[in-house]
Amino acid sequence: MGFGVSFTRIRRAISGTRQPDSNYDAEAGQSLVRVVLTLVAALYALAGSLSGLIEDWADRAFQIYSPIYMLITCLLFAAVRLWPGVNHPRRIFALLLDFSSLTLLMALGGAFMAPVASLLLWITVGFGMRYGVRYLAGATVAALVSLAVLGIVSPFWAGQPYVLATMVLTSLIVPFYASLLLADTHEAYCAADTANLAKSRFLAQASHDLRQPIHAIGLLTNCLRDAGLHPTEREMVDNIEHSLHTVRRMFRSLLDSATLDSGKVVPRPQAVALGPLICDVVTQNKEPARRAGIQLRFVETGLIVRADPGLLAVMLQNLVSNAVKYAPKAKVLVGCRRRGKTISIVVIDNGIGIAAEHQPHLFDEFYRVQHLGRNVEGMGLGLAIVHRMARLIGIGVELRSSLGRGTCVTLTGVPVTDLPAPPTTISTASQSLLHGMQVLLIEDDPAVLLSTKMLIERWGCEVLAYAEMPSPVPQCDMVIADFDLDGPMNGGGAIAAVRLALGAAVSAIIITAHDESRVREKLDDAQLPILPKPMRPAELRALMLSQKMQSCPKGRAGPRMPQQQPALVRQGGAK
Repeated sequence: MGFGVSFTRIRRAISGTRQPDSNYDAEAGQSLVRVVLTLVAALYALAGSLSGLIEDWADRAFQIYSPIYMLITCLLFAAVRLWPGVNHPRRIFALLLDFSSLTLLMALGGAFMAPVASLLLWITVGFGMRYGVRYLAGATVAALVSLAVLGIVSPFWAGQPYVLATMVLTSLIVPFYASLLLADTHEAYCAADTANLAKSRFLAQASHDLRQPIHAIGLLTNCLRDAGLHPTEREMVDNIEHSLHTVRRMFRSLLDSATLDSGKVVPRPQAVALGPLICDVVTQNKEPARRAGIQLRFVETGLIVRADPGLLAVMLQNLVSNAVKYAPKAKVLVGCRRRGKTISIVVIDNGIGIAAEHQPHLFDEFYRVQHLGRNVEGMGLGLAIVHRMARLIGIGVELRSSLGRGTCVTLTGVPVTDLPAPPTTISTASQSLLHGMQVLLIEDDPAVLLSTKMLIERWGCEVLAYAEMPSPVPQCDMVIADFDLDGPMNGGGAIAAVRLALGAAVSAIIITAHDESRVREKLDDAQLPILPKPMRPAELRALMLSQKMQSCPKGRAGPRMPQQQPALVRQGGAK
């Protein structure tokens, strides 16, 4: 290995702390088996040497070759650890090394080494099962060549023609049968993968179509709250908002699950102030906790961690939401504990707890625990999503529960960083920035268009609402566009066209009911903020304030942009 390999990388390679990867696991497993078998073969040869069952000249050859082979196997194992991934030259070298060494061992050892011949099948099938049919065929050819060499150079094997013929037939029949099993397994895997992708697409599309009206109802309800209602009417609005909160949480769980199934979730770690993140999650769950008679508290912290803020917030939100649902009239505490260079985020309650027979299944999708006949809202996706996201970003999840005493769920191994975290709050004084701001709103759903317009106008903005790309483009300070628009361009294309027409880098926000990563792939501007539906009004307001504060203070136009035709970003793929 070169001097450029850092100490950290070597330490992780030795300890095995690496993200799950099928190719890495297969080759690492094969390398580890090689090291173990080398030790076993060396001990077996030593026993033959001490008992006098191996001739002196053969024993000397073993003493010379064994350390060399052991060194090579250890180097291969280290190479796989340090540089994982598909490396065909390395695999072919390992295949040739295994069969040539086994042939040499059997040729020198004679009758005493005859039991080692069983490793021929082990190695042949092992290469096929780990690397596929092509390697199975290559290993089969190598095994036949080894047997042919033994029949030519070894007096013992030359004198055992029937045994040798049996081994040749076995080396052909077993790999052939293994290839049939591999083909069936591959076909079944492809069918399952296709079904899984179809399920994910269905969930994503169903979630998108249903989230649109939920999004509109949520915004209209928020506007209705401040319309001078009587106490009875306000209570009805509260009940509507509670129901919407439940439905919104279900849709987000479905979308999170479908997004993880797609394999397109890429963690983007950055410095995250843990205190504001925990505070925001607790604030979002205050009203559900109040309804359930729960005392929801959190311990303030000034720690800064390195993590993907979006994924970490989703995991913590699911844990707190679960505690609120399953610990009625109890106490729920959210806090963190520092352990060296990492911290553990803890959500603990003194609720009714979970029976031991349920605990092994809690991280399975759609698994729900029914307590005392209570009809708990949800679909059983929360902990499954937490577990999958934790594996994705390389942290752990631990759950301890005792029936009648409560439950403690911990996110472990979150790395602490000394880097400064970006600001997460906006001062109250800055909120006046929205007053008088002209907002161009483009949304093709009439209900969503109306509700969003009413909401933004309540914040003192002048809203120019359109169901499609306006022509001519009016002057504006900010563009808020839905990603899906009827016509030749989506929201990203509409924003680009507005900026071109005004000759200014106008602040903009994309709103979508699709998965953010899929939408991001379709946008030319990687810096465009994306807000998922259904959203809370506070989220939209905070993002508008953030965009306004980041914009150029000198006039509405901002920096001039080059006069060029923007590429039309057509709807498709992520629509």
